[in-house]
Amino acid sequence: MLEAFFANRTVSVLAEALPRILTAGLTMTIPLTLVSFFFAMIIAVAVALVQYANVPVLRQIARFYIWVIRGTPLLVQLFIIFYGLPSVGIMLDAFPAAVIAFAFNEGAYCAETMRGALESVPQGQLEAGYCVGMSWWQIMRRIVLPQALRTAVPALSNSLIGMIKDTSLASNITVAELFMAGQRVAARTYIFLPIYCEVAVVYLLFCTVITKLQALLERRLNAHGFQ
Repeated sequence: MLEAFFANRTVSVLAEALPRILTAGLTMTIPLTLVSFFFAMIIAVAVALVQYANVPVLRQIARFYIWVIRGTPLLVQLFIIFYGLPSVGIMLDAFPAAVIAFAFNEGAYCAETMRGALESVPQGQLEAGYCVGMSWWQIMRRIVLPQALRTAVPALSNSLIGMIKDTSLASNITVAELFMAGQRVAARTYIFLPIYCEVAVVYLLFCTVITKLQALLERRLNAHGFQ
């Protein structure tokens, strides 16, 4: 009976496809997610600090950036960067184009998360920092940002999980990530539902790992903070 089960064409195709899908996920989807999220966090913290400090002109630029990015689809942004920029002489490979698009897109959303987290820190702590002779940047780095990051961890983790799934859009600009690997197998074998279900399970596996890491990080922060 077991031999008959594995002799089934659908099962054999799924067994053959799984290593390819996992490999694409580990070598392309995860690196794309982590690199993009790293740059997104740099953008987010910078934009949030500009708004928090109410820097003239820069604050308006930051609000304009957030407005444009949040008001346009990620897929359109990917197409503009990969297919549109060559018309003005800027040529980018698929992976760097995807990183730029995801970083700028996620940076806008995370900037609002960070701004809210920064504003949740009591103003009295800022004033106390000034009273002991600390500069604005020292107060941000040693007092405000650690507390804000601790508050923002759940929301930022959600953004990271969302980005893992959003990387499937990169297949539209020829990035050979997890979803494209599944598409290729499905197109070759004409077994669509089982293959796409297998792809969904792999995404679920990756997101579950991030969820577990989030829980561990939150426990550590509750116990020790950013020490």
